[in-house]
Amino acid sequence: MKYPYLLLLSLLVAFACSKNESNLPDPAQTGAYFPPANPGEWATSTPESLGWTVAQIQPLYDYLQTTNSRAFIVLKDGKIVLEKYFGQNILNTTPFDQSSQWYWASAGKTLTGFMVGKAQEDKLLSIDQKTAQYLGVGWTGMPVAKENLITIKHQLTMTTGLDDGVANSSNTSPASLVYKTDAGTRWAYHNAPYTLLEQVVSKAVNQPFDDYFDAKLKNKIGMDGQWRWSGNDHVFFSTARSMARFGLLMANKAIWNGQSILNDAAFVTASTTSSQTLNNSYGYLWWLNGKSSFMVPTLQTIYPGALTPNAPADMVAAMGRNGQLINIVPSKNLVIIRMGDAPDGAALPMTFQNEIWKRLSLVIK
Repeated sequence: MKYPYLLLLSLLVAFACSKNESNLPDPAQTGAYFPPANPGEWATSTPESLGWTVAQIQPLYDYLQTTNSRAFIVLKDGKIVLEKYFGQNILNTTPFDQSSQWYWASAGKTLTGFMVGKAQEDKLLSIDQKTAQYLGVGWTGMPVAKENLITIKHQLTMTTGLDDGVANSSNTSPASLVYKTDAGTRWAYHNAPYTLLEQVVSKAVNQPFDDYFDAKLKNKIGMDGQWRWSGNDHVFFSTARSMARFGLLMANKAIWNGQSILNDAAFVTASTTSSQTLNNSYGYLWWLNGKSSFMVPTLQTIYPGALTPNAPADMVAAMGRNGQLINIVPSKNLVIIRMGDAPDGAALPMTFQNEIWKRLSLVIK
């Protein structure tokens, strides 16, 4: 061949593509737009220009309004296509708008997971280390031999083996962290071990979790918001657009406008792929669509089929109580945000998410 290096180059590219197993796309291929730091500036695209069905947008908005929504945003290639606000702010004093903050609830678990990955990238911890290395012996009420089976990865994947059936599953005191089974053998949605991930990160990086979060993530991508304690739970509050910024970051493999916010590609990939075989629809605090089965909080039942049948199979989701949602669809370069009050009585808005997609899929073609 006249130019043998071209063949070598093509083989290398093909190999690199074959190794990209993440549910998230290659940022270099998405052509994504990233908004500037000014929260009031964000480029838009019109539904008409994308060939979407405009007549179905109002029925979607009507459904969102009747289900107590406060904010709804759809990004396509990073640009805002749909943005709608409803109702009153959290104090019920003014209309909810672009500047209003709302709580993420358990959708914020994905923020904490991201910070665990960042601390690992900074070589300040490894997710394969025992949790006791950072929280000390006796952080649970378990026998030491059983406690030592729990790793940071088990906290990320909801497989600590701690009993989620205690009186208060958010209570992080050792008396409420009791043995159910060996770590890694049971999946159970359990708030307390997750919440303690913040202490693990704080101990590892030797600074308050909030400060590390602000410096390494929030300020890097222009988010607003703050963490607040609500009982035993540490909850993030922000505007809907800041939630969209994080969704856009994750939709582009943790790369923001050419800057890698989290370089650990293996961790980013693992976050959005099945993290264990007990619940195929769960990664590192992210929910995954399109798997053969899924589990739900408080139950040990394995349900056949996809988590959100009306959504594209490659969707990944952050989900929080009362319907706080980040949905990322790599195949369509979409990020969807919903904030608001409870649409139903579910601990996590799985049915509600599916109902949104039932209507959204009539808009997006």
